[in-house]
Amino acid sequence: MSRPTTARAMVLEEPRRLVEHTFAIPDIDDDSGLLRVEACGLCGTDHELYTGHLPTPGPVVPGHETIGVIEEVGSAAAERWGVQVGDRVALECFQSCRECDACLAGMYRRCAKHGTPTLYGLTSTSVDPPLRGGYADYHYLAPDSMLLPVPHSLGPVDATLFNPIGAGIRWGADLPETGPGDRVAVLGPGIRGLAAVAAAKEAGAEFVMVTGFGERDHPRLEMALGFGADLTVDVAVDDPVAAMRAATDGNGASVVVDVTANAPAALGQAVRLSDKGGRIVLAGVRNSKETPGFNPDAIVFKELTIIGALGVDAPVYRRALDLLASDKYPFREVPRRVEPIAGAAELVATMAGETDQVPPVHGVLVP
Repeated sequence: MSRPTTARAMVLEEPRRLVEHTFAIPDIDDDSGLLRVEACGLCGTDHELYTGHLPTPGPVVPGHETIGVIEEVGSAAAERWGVQVGDRVALECFQSCRECDACLAGMYRRCAKHGTPTLYGLTSTSVDPPLRGGYADYHYLAPDSMLLPVPHSLGPVDATLFNPIGAGIRWGADLPETGPGDRVAVLGPGIRGLAAVAAAKEAGAEFVMVTGFGERDHPRLEMALGFGADLTVDVAVDDPVAAMRAATDGNGASVVVDVTANAPAALGQAVRLSDKGGRIVLAGVRNSKETPGFNPDAIVFKELTIIGALGVDAPVYRRALDLLASDKYPFREVPRRVEPIAGAAELVATMAGETDQVPPVHGVLVP
């Protein structure tokens, strides 16, 4: 049976306006491919695009946590990616030219040709072909795409967790070089925060504390215990610095992982939580230049290291898929809401906290 000639896609035309469009499915040449989308996870970036906190280069097809099956692939692309028709893969949102200094050094997020301008889920529909996001039936695979094989034990909806788990590994373990004896504070109990807890424990952390804010975060804080957290704190009620020191014989955190979103006070909290010589990973976007409670002199006196984190990379995603498939941590059990792509606007608005419904820990769209 021949494939369709058109595909549905949800287009973010402007903030809070997601509209279904129909696009022609492009012809595939020797260097490109076509992915039949099975599922696409929702990320905090999607919420921020939807609300307008993050600008777009024009109308875009959102979605960058995409799982699908190779529908068509050119011979050169198949060899480059190591795939064939029928393979289930995870799609990396960044592209790599594989030739510039950054790509050759393994830092393709800084690719001289690509970087953020060609990020899947954030590319204008004026770029042809426009099917470059996961909120669609099909996804065009440009020649510089990067694909990851999905273990056979993972279905497409579960496999969308490759992105947040990869973020947790990179932010909670790799970047701060977390190891035995470290005391870790994870700010934010979302799916990436839970993944950072597991990653810190996998790296040998001695103690992990997780913070949340308010009653809505209480179920997530309770879940964090199942991922290895030793202590959870609602910062709307308790002082996290006092709680950390009370639980660790007066010590602060040697590693702080801030995955909060739209929380300007989190930076000041991270600095106060840090012990001398501590490492702070900033991964959550503030959407604000205000930093209440932040004392920059403390960075000097404590000799702190602050590390900015943008995205993940393919080797970490491979580890994330393996960790997910191992079922060592209850990732597949987190509260999840799955909707067809026509329900994207309502689900994204809920995830952004703009409806009366409690946001699920994990949101997924399926065609």
